[in-house]
Amino acid sequence: MSTPFPFTAVVGQEDLRLALLLNAVSPAVGGVLVRGEKGTAKSTAVRALSALLPEVAVVPGCRFSCDPAAPDPSCPDGPHEAGSGGMRPSRMVELPVGASEDRLVGALDIERALAEGVKAFEPGLLADAHRGILYVDEVNLLHDHLVDLLLDAAAMGASYVEREGVSVRHASKFLLVGTMNPEEGELRPQLLDRFGLTVEVAASREPDQRVEVVRRRLAYDDDPAGFAARWADEESAVRQRIVAARELLPSVRLGDGALRQIAATCAAFEVDGMRADIVMARTATALAAWAGRTDVLAEDVRQAALLALPHRRRRNPFDAPGLDEDKLDETLEEFSGEGDEDPDPDGPGGGGGQPPSSDGPQADGDSGAQPEAGDGGEPQASGAGSGEQSAARASEPFRTKVLSVPGLGDGAAGRRSRARTEHGRTTGARRPQGALTKLHLAATVQAAAPHQRARGRTGRGLVVRRDDLRQATREGREGNLVLFVVDASGSMAARQRMSAVKGAVLSLLLDAYQRRDKVGLVTFRGSAAEVALPPTSSVDAAAARLETLPTGGRTPLAAGLLRAHEVLRVERLRDPARRALVVVVTDGRATGGPEPVALAGRAARLFAADGVASVVVDCESGPVRLGLAGQLAVELDGTAVTLDELRADSIAGLVKDVQRRAA
Repeated sequence: MSTPFPFTAVVGQEDLRLALLLNAVSPAVGGVLVRGEKGTAKSTAVRALSALLPEVAVVPGCRFSCDPAAPDPSCPDGPHEAGSGGMRPSRMVELPVGASEDRLVGALDIERALAEGVKAFEPGLLADAHRGILYVDEVNLLHDHLVDLLLDAAAMGASYVEREGVSVRHASKFLLVGTMNPEEGELRPQLLDRFGLTVEVAASREPDQRVEVVRRRLAYDDDPAGFAARWADEESAVRQRIVAARELLPSVRLGDGALRQIAATCAAFEVDGMRADIVMARTATALAAWAGRTDVLAEDVRQAALLALPHRRRRNPFDAPGLDEDKLDETLEEFSGEGDEDPDPDGPGGGGGQPPSSDGPQADGDSGAQPEAGDGGEPQASGAGSGEQSAARASEPFRTKVLSVPGLGDGAAGRRSRARTEHGRTTGARRPQGALTKLHLAATVQAAAPHQRARGRTGRGLVVRRDDLRQATREGREGNLVLFVVDASGSMAARQRMSAVKGAVLSLLLDAYQRRDKVGLVTFRGSAAEVALPPTSSVDAAAARLETLPTGGRTPLAAGLLRAHEVLRVERLRDPARRALVVVVTDGRATGGPEPVALAGRAARLFAADGVASVVVDCESGPVRLGLAGQLAVELDGTAVTLDELRADSIAGLVKDVQRRAA
């Protein structure tokens, strides 16, 4: 077994280390989501945490880690007699992003269950993680059906495996820790709320700290065991402090004053539901225990808010995470005089909001790059060209009509177009290819029935052989690649329509986020087209590119279409199962070069020849309309919609519907 990097050698990243330690003190806090750029010691710190956790008592031979003091009465390996058991180290179980459902929840032998009535069950990762840590790297890329299973297990503290009426249940209580790079896409809101705390990490910009990063990483790579031995005393001290904090935790007093501050803070930041209040209360209590105190101070409440609220106040994927600390301080100050008086902040155990200190930076050698952040002002165009204007702000997004790819696909699970999937409504049956995952019971019985006499059936049970088993074929929804081709030329900006156009694209991006699509952005203006954003799962990255998009110059429509066609060609090689939907946002005009309209038509016919689904969002306005966008849609063999038609519900449509019902 490889030697993990010592937790106490990971310096810097105070919020990350503190959040992990608080969950080690009180698993009821609910886990940690670590967001940040690549190479910032996210995975290193999480993997190092398991070595600090105390050992757990388990029933000998139980595959589900039952506590001998209170064994699970429904344990598949039970029943167990209450009594003494053995000890084992706390586990950290990693869930791969591409894991199957059976690997996560476990597998049930359907053939033996039908023929013999035996629950032959092979435990999955949820069983392995019981009373330990379940770690998901790149959790934002986890498939939706696995997210659903995690949500169920986290909510109920148990995992259920059901196959055609045969079910197995076992306890599954774990500390959920996930890491993600926001550039690769945001996390589903339901799972986001299940993480008790969240932290943002970034690489240090201090040269001395970066030097220490490299020095420690190289020392560890050269001699992992020797490097770990040099930090053994620090690791032991933190381990003992965790044990002491756990023992102190039941004695910590959360007074009415602290509770009112917690409630007022959650109300001030308009977080949904009551989970935030509960998590803040548990976090503040754990902070006090970690500091060796039995009373919760205002500083504990403040630190708890900074860890528990940022990911809960986001209303859509384009909102930047974080809290207004001035507003937080004002709220805490307003309610500081109510309820119980705080004890002496200079008493024993002060400084609960700080993890063990160290003299170096984070331990991961690849520091990554600091993402650029805007200052909230009006973005300006760079590289001035002929007729170029500053970037216009997008109008308010709206709910759009559903745009989908026709036919039946085989892509990754999502919510846009029809596809053959592992989940959805049953449409038929087939012989299984590999392991059986979804049994079609009626088809299996029908296949086995004609052979019962030949197989010597004598009792009531059905004699089933492997050749009789039938896999259910299901139809659900897939995610697509939505490639936006946006006209940023002067013909769009001159009519001051770019704000409405950006609002429409932003609305489509929000729809793509909800339907689990990948997105890409190609823009064209002046004399050329560019890939503003290669295909990615990060719709907020596309929104950021859109916000700073300048306009002006000529309209090289053909160049934009050709660049989009090349992007699709490359993407088909990377992910051939994912079907594409091209959304061209333009007024249909084309300028520059000889016969620009005819050239654009020839480029459009390339998409039609490849069978690529396409939609043209017609941005033409004014009393005189040329209908060029509609002609482009014909060349693409797609459809055309106006900006108004793109809305799912218009006010005029609602009024007509009300009048019709009233009549």
